[in-house]
This record gives sequence, structure tokens and C-alpha cells, in this order.
Amino acid sequence: MSQASQFSLLTKRRFLPYFVTQALGAFNDNLYKNALLLLIAFGGISAQEDAALYTNLAAGLFILPFFLFSPIAGQIADKREKSQLIRWVKLLEIGIMLIAAYAVIFDHILLMMTLLFLMGLQSAMFGPVKFALLPQHLEEEELVGGNGLVETGTFLAILTGTITAGLFFDLEAAKYWIASGVIVFAIAGYASSRFIPHAVPNDPSLKINWNPFTELVNTLRNAKQNRPVFLSILAISWFWFIGASYLTQFPTFSRDYLGGNPQVVTLLLTLFSVGVAVGSLLCERLSGHKIEIGIVPIGSIGMSLFGLDLYFATDAISVTEGMNALAFISQPENWRMMFDIAMISAFGGLYVVPLQALIQNRSDEKMRAQTIAANNVMNALFMVVSAVIGILILVVLQLSIPEYFAIIAIMNVAVAAYIYAQIPEFVLRFFIWILSHSMYRVTHKGFHHLPDEGPAIIVCNHVSYVDALLIAGACHRPIRFVMDRSISEMKGLKTFFRWAKTIPICSPKADEIVYEKAFSRIQEELSQGNVVCIFPEGKLTKDGEIDTFKPGIERIITETPVPVIPMALDGLWGSFFSHKDGAALSTKPKRFWSKVNISMDAPQNPINVSAASLEKDVRTLLAKA
Repeated sequence: MSQASQFSLLTKRRFLPYFVTQALGAFNDNLYKNALLLLIAFGGISAQEDAALYTNLAAGLFILPFFLFSPIAGQIADKREKSQLIRWVKLLEIGIMLIAAYAVIFDHILLMMTLLFLMGLQSAMFGPVKFALLPQHLEEEELVGGNGLVETGTFLAILTGTITAGLFFDLEAAKYWIASGVIVFAIAGYASSRFIPHAVPNDPSLKINWNPFTELVNTLRNAKQNRPVFLSILAISWFWFIGASYLTQFPTFSRDYLGGNPQVVTLLLTLFSVGVAVGSLLCERLSGHKIEIGIVPIGSIGMSLFGLDLYFATDAISVTEGMNALAFISQPENWRMMFDIAMISAFGGLYVVPLQALIQNRSDEKMRAQTIAANNVMNALFMVVSAVIGILILVVLQLSIPEYFAIIAIMNVAVAAYIYAQIPEFVLRFFIWILSHSMYRVTHKGFHHLPDEGPAIIVCNHVSYVDALLIAGACHRPIRFVMDRSISEMKGLKTFFRWAKTIPICSPKADEIVYEKAFSRIQEELSQGNVVCIFPEGKLTKDGEIDTFKPGIERIITETPVPVIPMALDGLWGSFFSHKDGAALSTKPKRFWSKVNISMDAPQNPINVSAASLEKDVRTLLAKA
């Protein structure tokens, strides 16, 4: 497995042209959209009393195409070659921007609004293809890093597009600068798309349903068939709900609580965008170059904690009327609030990037773009709902904006609890991540031997009560562990083992029913294409040495012949959860950050293995470690 930094992707043709193309698209969208809003509010292209109408209409027109056309775009992206499709979309953008330039220069507000709808259409068409392309050009261990870069580029492009719109608007020939800018950046986006490598269609035989309403229903129905993927879609949509809630209120929040200078709005937007970028880039390092959903709960916890603190930090801010961004930053009393905003968004980046990688990795390959289209539809829906909730809380209930921020943070706790209750794998992986980044430093080698799909049996030496958790954290596939019933029912670990779908076993003398049920479960899991891990010693080591492997493994491979993978655990003997110096868990932890190495050997043909030969293989692996 490659351990190169995610930034090395920016030197690869399979990623860099795509990254530049999507960043320029996000930049140009926000340049045009925000320039239009400024022209409506301050440019005199509409009557003052109509400004609010046009502003809200603009928001609706841009988001409406995501509902209408994302399902169709998803089908097209699955059916057609993706690099060519991206170039077609970018050519459409150039055409739209040429007309937009004319509308801006000659103050055709209705034409500008129509073109905003077409920009939404172009973005809706681009969304499914750009995210469905990543798994085809990146290795699995690069997906988190690649998505982190994309998220970083997107938010920084949104920020710079918004700022550029303001800068152009302040120039003497503002309309000509805006008109020229949207054309130039559209052409630049098409130019970069010319270098995106070929990406084969996912399903060339797909018959496209051109009815946007029936296909919307079909898209959501298909996404629901994979429950972890669908709940991940809901979780990502919730992130956009939170993001829209904060970003929408920043102008009013700045006006009523932070002195009212527009520069402070830009400051808050910058803090939020940079925070998301930093959090997104940290994902690869924290996930160890794999799709690690264990950091998703960390993101949701951070968003809630700093969201609540933002409510209390507002009481301590120091402002004077009209103070600019530099004056605002110079007041130490304001640093806590700015830090809270940056941390909310940074933890948001930690939260959303692994979820995006999970959807790309676990969705049906033939329907990947359609699944991403369903995600885009739900994202748009949640952003609309965030506006409705904001009106309800701030206008109808007449609560303050800081109180609104506190309610959002509390709502985040409830939403996260629901998602994690539905898919305990998130919480399980969270505790595995905490364990492997607190008491242990886990390294592994040979894990390329674990097949990406299909059944297999892992046989491993048994050192501590947390062997299963550390192995599960190192493997990119879900593992079904066979373990002694007394261990699987331990207080404090019982819940996690149940979430991990462990298979309890005991000797036939102790309970014949449990013994036979375990073998039935093993056969069932293997027949379903899952990976099963057993500890053939049948008990934890009492002296740190490998005990004799029992013949149960031979019965398993006789009943269900599948590849057998030897594995060795080294470094756990002497840790808090091992039996060194007496019973495990009976004394205080003697050391933290123990170095643990997990080694895996090549799969072996079940015809050629036995309990004795596998024991020898594991001993050899351990000696090498």
C-alpha cells in the first residue's frame, strides 16, 4: 500500500486536471452568483423594493435544478465515458457565461436570473460525474486523501469566488470585469478538463429515464437498498444543513452582533472555509490512508461542542459600530468566537470526507453516479429545509441568532445519535480508532494479501482481550471474529463485540449447542462472502508464547473450503489487556503507546493446510516481526 501524501496526487495527471476543473467550476459559480446578488442589492438593476424578492428567487433558481436534473445526470454519468462528459458540461458553461456576460453588461435582470437556473443545471450535471470519477482514477487507499483535496479545493474556491465578486464589484468598470471574469474562468475550466484521463462507463447498456420526477423517486429508492450508504447520504446532507445554517446567518449575525462592517462577514466566511479545508486535509493523516469511518463521530462531537461554545462566546465579544475585520481581530475577546467558528468547520471536514469516500467505495459500481446523484438531491433538500428551520426559529419564534446556533449544535447531537444507533459500525470503528491511537501504535504489513472481496479465513495468535478490535481497525473489510464466549460477553466489551457480529464459541463439553451454532455461523458468514477470523489456540496466551492450534480450523475448511490467511500479532504481550504478571485488567496500565505490529501472509489453498501447518506459519510470521 502506498503511503505517499495526498498532496502527491496534485502531481498526477489522473487527479490534477480533475481537481483544477472542479475548483474552477465552483469558483465561477460563486463569482457569478454573488456578483448577481451584489448587482441586485447595490447595482441599481432592480427597484429597491424588489431586491428581497430577486435575492430569494436567485437562491431558489440555483438550487432547483439539483432536484430536477440530478437523477438524470446520474444516469448519464453511469452510461457515458466520464472525461468526455465533463468536457461537454464545461462547454455548456462557456455558452452560458457568454450569454451571462451580455446580460450583466446590459442590465437584463430576468435573463441573468434565467442563466442562474442554467448554471444550477450545469452544476447538477457535473456533480454525479465528478465524484463517480474518483474511484476509477484513485486507489482505495487514496480515496480519503483525494476527497479531502476536493473538499478543500471546493470550499476555498467558494471563498475566493465570493471575495472576487466583491472585488470586481468595487472596480470602476465593474460590469465589464464581472462579464470578462466569468468567461475567462469558464474557458480555463474547459482547458483543464481536456487533460482528464479516459474513464470507462459504469453501465453502457443503461436505458435512461428522462422523466425527472419518476427518476427522482427511483434514484432515492435505489439508494435506500444499501442502508449504510443511504444513511451516509443523510449524514452528508446534514453537514450541508449545518453549513447552510451558519453561512446564511453570517451577514445578519455580523450586522446585529459584530459591528455591521461587511469585512467581518468576509472574515467569518474565510474562517469557515479555511476550517473545512484544514479538517478535510487532516482526514488522510488521521485515517491512515484508508476509509476510516471511525473519525466521523469525532467530527460530529467537535461540531456540537464548539457549536455550543459559540453561543457562550458571543456574550464575551468586544465590538464597536462599523469596526473593520482588522480591528475585530485585534480584540482578544473576539478570538474565542473566531476559534469556535473555525473548529466547527474543521470538525465538519473530518465528518464529511470519510462519508463521501464510503459512498464512492461501497455503492454499486454500475449505479455509483446515480447514488451520488441521490446524495446531491438530498443535500439540496436539506439546504432548503435549513432555510425553513431558520425562518421558523428566527422569525416565527423570534429567538436570537446565538440561540439558533446553540439549537443547531443540540440538533447535531440528536441526528448523530440516530445515525450511529442505526449503524453501530460508526461507533465501533470510533472506539477502535481511539484505542489504536491512545494505548497502542499499530503498524501492519502484508495486508495487500487480504482480498478485496470474497470469503476468507484469517488465523491468528491470541495475546489480549483487544486483539479483535486492533485487527478490525487494521483491515479494510469487515471481519467476523470467532472468540471464546467468556471474552465476547465481558463487561465493557460485550456491546462492541456484538456490534462487530462476533461469533461466540466454547468447548463442546461446556455447551454443545453453542459449539455447533458457532460452526453454523462460520459456514453462513463464509457462504455470504465475508471474512472470518479465528484464534485457533482457543484461549489467551498465559506466557506470551503461541499455544497449540486446535483442530477446529480443519473442520471449518473441510465444511467450507476457502482461502486461509495466516496472521501474527506482536507487541501486545505485557499490555494492560494481556495476562502478563497475572490476570488481564487486574492492574493499572503499565504503558501507553505500545508498538504493535500485525503481519499477514499470502492466502493458502485450504487443501494444503492443517492446524499444525498454520501454527508453524504464524510462528514464522511472528519471528520475522
